[in-house]
Amino acid sequence: MQHRLLGRTGVRVSPLCLGTMMLGPWGNSDRGDSTRIIHRALDAGINFVDTADIYSDGVSEEIVGEALRGRRDDVVLATKFFMPMGGGPNERGGSRRWIMSEVENSLRRLKTDHIDLYQVHRPSADTDIEETLGALSDLVHQGKVRYIGSSSFAASQIVEAQWASRERHLERFVTEQPPYSLLVRGIEEDVLPTARRHGMGILTYSPLDGGWLSGKWRAGAASAPTSAVRPGARFDMTSPANQRKLDVVEQLARLADEAGMTLIRMALAFVLNHPAVTSAIVGPRTMGQLGSYLPAADTTLPADVLDRIDRIVPPGVTINPSDNSYGTSELTTTQRRR
Repeated sequence: MQHRLLGRTGVRVSPLCLGTMMLGPWGNSDRGDSTRIIHRALDAGINFVDTADIYSDGVSEEIVGEALRGRRDDVVLATKFFMPMGGGPNERGGSRRWIMSEVENSLRRLKTDHIDLYQVHRPSADTDIEETLGALSDLVHQGKVRYIGSSSFAASQIVEAQWASRERHLERFVTEQPPYSLLVRGIEEDVLPTARRHGMGILTYSPLDGGWLSGKWRAGAASAPTSAVRPGARFDMTSPANQRKLDVVEQLARLADEAGMTLIRMALAFVLNHPAVTSAIVGPRTMGQLGSYLPAADTTLPADVLDRIDRIVPPGVTINPSDNSYGTSELTTTQRRR
């Protein structure tokens, strides 16, 4: 794999980033098998691994830590904080109190003395961004964290964070982690260009849109996409928006067939072909799934295929608005006129 620069950090990472949300009880509860998947990814040239404290309530971080024994220095290791990790009211969020506590838990589970990229998992409406950036800056100065990043920030939130870093002389977010796929192109309108102007690296999640672009579910199929960790509107097959998604997936699948590749390969290559994207996070549950992802790292989609994709799903369009519910849109109920 040809490595890419992660924003302006000077760090080079693989175009595919190994996401580990499905390694652990949420997906693959066999620790030995999960370790083998991680090793196979590293052997294939992936040097970027992304996890989070919340994944399987910390078990995913433990698996990653065990799998990286003896190979830690070869990996750019990213994890995230913010989601609830217990029943207490302060065991979550972006406060200094929680960050300083939870980083120690992640370091212990990951069996490492530093985290290469520490990311806030979601923006917070009730916490000053200076509070979060101040705590993260201290962790960088202490050597426990090398770089910091955001995830699912709207364009305005990205700008606000960059402004706060400059004005308060704090460490700045050097990466953003948004959802992006053939079916979820909303970030093309503002998040991607905004992050690019600020020199941020982009590592996208859900490039297969939670299984919609795996090729398994087609129009008229008896089963539909499911998600053990994110049920709801995204997978409600009675929704007109999801019926529209099935129709779009059918068109994209035919295009992939005509282009001589799998839908998975085309979907991942589409994400990687965007000039603002550094790396696409893939989250295999099995070794077979990992194998189906790897060819995309070296795939360049021809202009005619990209043009046909744009006709099926226009740039900046997200087929089902529920797929934008991760924080990339600020049009929340409290901010509407009605």
